[in-house]
Amino acid sequence: MTRNSKQWFKVLCGAAVVLAAGCSSMKTPATANVAVSTAAVENASGAGGAEFAPVEMNSAREKMARANKAMAAKNYKLANDLAIQAQADAKLAQGKANSAKAQTAADALQDDIRVLREELDRAGK
Repeated sequence: MTRNSKQWFKVLCGAAVVLAAGCSSMKTPATANVAVSTAAVENASGAGGAEFAPVEMNSAREKMARANKAMAAKNYKLANDLAIQAQADAKLAQGKANSAKAQTAADALQDDIRVLREELDRAGK
């Protein structure tokens, strides 16, 4: 090997080591984010996300499926990105579900108040 080719070999080996270290260092955060996002999707589903925010729930589930496939393919960067997006979609779905439930409860309370007022008006006459 010539001196120039030895230098290129060293540069290529160094780049390969850096690339391998970078990919393996993404595995732990990706694994953690996929787990947290899976829990967020399950929580949103349990909170009624599928009923009150079906678009967001479908998006979250689709992104989680893609994140799991990326993890299996060892594409940790993509898995991490998709997991974060799925978590955001799931939180939005859960928020919409909670809001819809609160609105339903507020509407029911308003109806109860209206009925009580009507009864008070009848009793006062």
